[in-house]
Amino acid sequence: MKNTVGHDIPEAILTQLGLGLYGRDMDARTAPKSPKSLPQRNAGENKIVASIEDAIRLSGLQDGMTISFHHHFREGDYILNQVMDVIASMGFKGLKVASSSLTGIHSPLIEHIKSGVVTRLESSGCRGKLADAVSHGLLPEPMIFRSHGGRASAIADGRLKIDVAFLGASVSDPFGNASGICLDDTLENVAECGSLGYAKVDAQYANKVVIFTNNIVGFPNMAGGIKGTQVDCVVRVDSIGDPGKISAGAARYTTNPRDLLIAEEAAKVVMNSGYFEDGFSIQTGTGGAALAVTRFLADEMVSRNIKAKFGLGGITGQMVKLHEQGLIKTLLDVQCFDTVAAASLRNNPRHFEIDGNDYASPFNRGAAINQLDIVILSALEIDTSFNVNVLMGSDGIIRGAIGGHPDTAAGAALTVIVSPLIRGRIPCVVDAVNTLCTDGRACDVLVTDAGIAVNPGRPEVAQRLTAAGIKLTTIEQLKADAEAVVGRPDALPFGERIVAVVTAPDGNVIDVVYEIND
Repeated sequence: MKNTVGHDIPEAILTQLGLGLYGRDMDARTAPKSPKSLPQRNAGENKIVASIEDAIRLSGLQDGMTISFHHHFREGDYILNQVMDVIASMGFKGLKVASSSLTGIHSPLIEHIKSGVVTRLESSGCRGKLADAVSHGLLPEPMIFRSHGGRASAIADGRLKIDVAFLGASVSDPFGNASGICLDDTLENVAECGSLGYAKVDAQYANKVVIFTNNIVGFPNMAGGIKGTQVDCVVRVDSIGDPGKISAGAARYTTNPRDLLIAEEAAKVVMNSGYFEDGFSIQTGTGGAALAVTRFLADEMVSRNIKAKFGLGGITGQMVKLHEQGLIKTLLDVQCFDTVAAASLRNNPRHFEIDGNDYASPFNRGAAINQLDIVILSALEIDTSFNVNVLMGSDGIIRGAIGGHPDTAAGAALTVIVSPLIRGRIPCVVDAVNTLCTDGRACDVLVTDAGIAVNPGRPEVAQRLTAAGIKLTTIEQLKADAEAVVGRPDALPFGERIVAVVTAPDGNVIDVVYEIND
C-alpha cells in the first residue's frame, strides 16, 4: 500500500502497531504548510477570536461543566465577572466555578447563583459579600475549599476536572503564549500581575483554555507564564484587571504598631530557632504581621553575614528588597503580592515563576514547600492544640482563604504562627477553632503581642529560644490571659445545614462549615 509520497507500507505493519498510513489517515488537526510570512501569520493565521461570546462557543461549554479562573489580580480582577456575565446571557445553567480564589470583587456571582447559572463553587478562599451569602446558605451544594497545593494536585490527577479555563494575562501573542509580565519595551502602562503560577496548572490540565488580554504582541512572547501549545483561543478585551489592588486586603503592608511588634518578636524567634543560618529558606504568608517579618530579619542577616538560599511563595516587595540586596539568592514565585514583585519577576534573572504543583504538591517531595526551613503564617484563631483557622471570622462568616497555609505548615521545618492575642474584643486563642484549616501538629510556635508559646511537640525549639533569653509561656496561659480581658465568647448560632467543606492538602475533608443564623 502506497502513502501519499509514494512509499510502500505493508498494511500488516500498520495493523500490528496500531498506526495510520501517511496521507490516508491524516489528522484533521494538522496545520497545513503556509507560504505566509511571520507578520502575516501573526495578523491572520492565529488563535485570536473576536469576542468573549465567540470564545465560549468555541470552547464547547455545556450546562453542568466546571470552569476555572485565577486570582492573580486579587481584588483587582476583572475577568471573572466579565466572562460570567456573558455566560449568563448565553443561557448556561448549573456550572461549577473553580477559581483559584474568590475575593470581594466577585460579589456579582451571587446573582448568577440565584439564577441557577452557577450551582457549585470550589476555591482556596472566599471574601466579601459572596462569602457572607455562602455562609448564610446561598449555594444548593456545599462549597469546597482546597489549599493551593491541594487544588493544584487535584487538577493534575483529575479529581478536579476543569472543562474550560478562562485565564487573564497581561500580555499574549496571537498564538496564546501568555504572561503576567511584559518584555516588550514599546508597550506602556501594561497591567502586570506578575507570576501566573496558579493559572499555569489550569492551562496545563483543562480540556479547553481561553486567554484574555488587552495587550497582544508579536510571536514569540517568551516571558514565561502559559504556553501557547496549551491554549485554544485568545480574546482581546479592554482591561483584565487593576494591579494596584493586588496588595489590598490580606496582602496589605502594615503600619499597625501591634502588627509590627508581633513581627519583631517573630523575627527574634526565627533568629534563635536554630534554622537561621547561611543557606536557609523562608516564606512569609499573607497578613500584616507575617509580611512584615522580613523587615526585621534584614539587619540581622547583614550583621551575621547570613544569606538565604531562596525565598518562596507569594513574593512581596520586602522579599524583593532582600533579594536585590543580595540577602536572598533566588526567589521562587507562585504569586506576586504587589507590583514591586511583578517588576522584579520581569527584571531580575534569579526571580523565577513556578506553578502550583512545583510550589506545593502534597504528593511530591520535590515540591518547593518540602525544601522550606521557615514559614511565617497568620491566623484568625488558634486553639490549645495549635490548630489554626484562617477561613472563618469570629462571627461565623467565611472571610478568608486557606491559601498555602496548610501546605507550607506541613512542609516547613519550622512553622511560626503570628496573631494578636485579642482582635476586636474577641480572643484569638481558644479551646477549639471554629473551622480547622491547618493541623496543629504542623504548627510549631505561636507569637502574639502578649507572649510566645511553643508546641510541646517541639521541645528542642523551646530549649533554643529559652537559651537565647526569649521568655516563653504556654498556649493555655495565653488563652487564659485573653479571657481575663474579654471573657469567653458566646457560642455562634450555627444551623444544621453544611454550607462548605474544608479539605486538607491531600484532598480529604478536615472540617465542615455550618450555615450561620442571624
